[in-house]
Amino acid sequence: MLPARDSEKAAAAAAALAVPYSYSSRPRALPARPKYRAPPDAAEPEKEPVRYANLMYDRRVVRGNTYALQVIPACTHPDALEIQRQRETRRKALARKRTKEQEQSRTPEPVEGREHVHVQTELYLEEISDWVIGVDTECQTDAFLDRPPTPLFIPAKTGKDVATQIEEGELFDFDIEVKPILEVLVGKTVEQALLEVMEEEELARLWAHQCAYTELRNAELAEVQRLEEQDRRYREEKERRKRQHKELLQKQKETTEKIAARAFAKRYLADLIPSVFNNLHESGFFYDPIERDIETEFLPWLMTEVEETLERKVMGRTMLDSLIRTVVEKRLDAFSSQPPFDQTEEPAEEPKTTNAEPQIKQKHRIWKLSSKQET
Repeated sequence: MLPARDSEKAAAAAAALAVPYSYSSRPRALPARPKYRAPPDAAEPEKEPVRYANLMYDRRVVRGNTYALQVIPACTHPDALEIQRQRETRRKALARKRTKEQEQSRTPEPVEGREHVHVQTELYLEEISDWVIGVDTECQTDAFLDRPPTPLFIPAKTGKDVATQIEEGELFDFDIEVKPILEVLVGKTVEQALLEVMEEEELARLWAHQCAYTELRNAELAEVQRLEEQDRRYREEKERRKRQHKELLQKQKETTEKIAARAFAKRYLADLIPSVFNNLHESGFFYDPIERDIETEFLPWLMTEVEETLERKVMGRTMLDSLIRTVVEKRLDAFSSQPPFDQTEEPAEEPKTTNAEPQIKQKHRIWKLSSKQET
């Protein structure tokens, strides 16, 4: 059994060596590369395993001598621990580089209007004389001459010049040679004239035919318009008659309904109207105009006049009473102020008339006038 297995392995290895190219894994798409470069301060992105897209750079393609064939491992996927270790190494290197850059002393930024310039800081100054010595040299060329005009091209003659003499009447006789030309010209002219005359006659016939056709067409159009107008009048008359008949039927229907409603209203109101009038008369809605005029106009005026008359009478009596009271009081005062007869020997003087008597007479006269006016 063991020799058989060894022979199978050897056969498989020989077959692998014999095949120049074969896939060890399934094809994959290219990874998406970033569009821009990452800044120097940013952390380095994780690198994925290289996937070749060009056969010229694919390590799995055998080139040259097949004796130095590279053996591809069976497992193409890297170990997770190895990837983690590589990431840690790159992160530490990046952190070390960033720390080194920060430790370096940097020159502060120049103030506005100035700039930094590299200068020598050695103990002894050294003159920089590595300048290339240059020499200016000039060279003047002759002026360009104008190109002469190109001469006219005249081809060289070939052959021989030969001359001959022709006498009058040897080659051409005008009377004989011109006759066919004249015949052709006259014939063509007459033919063209005939064609033009025939064309004019044909145009005249066409014009006459067109005029006749136009007149016939106009007559037919006029007849069609007359028939259309007649049809329109008939149609309008028919519509008008139908509308009149509908209106007549509508009026008859309305008249019948009104007559029926009137008869029903008469029958319904035959007993209602007397009772309504009686109720209105009892409620006072129907009255005598003379009596109402006396009650509303005459009696209020009469009461007003009576009240005014009574007020004037009362006022006159009050004034008369006040006058009488005044006169009586004055007489009483006059009599009470006189001394007794036994105390005075002087003859009694006649009482003097006071000014109250004319006032009393005047008030009495006013009262009489007012009483006459009241009566």
